[in-house]
Amino acid sequence: MPHPIVHAEIRSADPDATRAFFGQLFGWTYNDGAVPGYTFVDTGVPDALYTAISPLQGDGDLVTFFVGVEDIEAAIAKATDLGGRVVQQPVSVPGVLFGLIADPQGHIVGLAQQVQP
Repeated sequence: MPHPIVHAEIRSADPDATRAFFGQLFGWTYNDGAVPGYTFVDTGVPDALYTAISPLQGDGDLVTFFVGVEDIEAAIAKATDLGGRVVQQPVSVPGVLFGLIADPQGHIVGLAQQVQP
């Protein structure tokens, strides 16, 4: 299976200020997401990469992307076997199971597995 980048996300201590800044800078608008305070970015480009701005979901602000995987647990196991670490255990939201890993140098990348309702 190919592993495309399927989502990008900005996690912010002040998501309203983050949305305002990028909205003014790039003309982005925002649609509500499935979680309170979580919004999807409308860049004005049809079929653009799904991108979101959200409140913090951990220790600090973060900008990352998510790679599509068939089996998130297997991907996490392989990442840790290769010297990486789990930053955020998998979390389920409607239609997606997602988590964060870091490579041995500390670069954080998300993993996303589609799930059937």
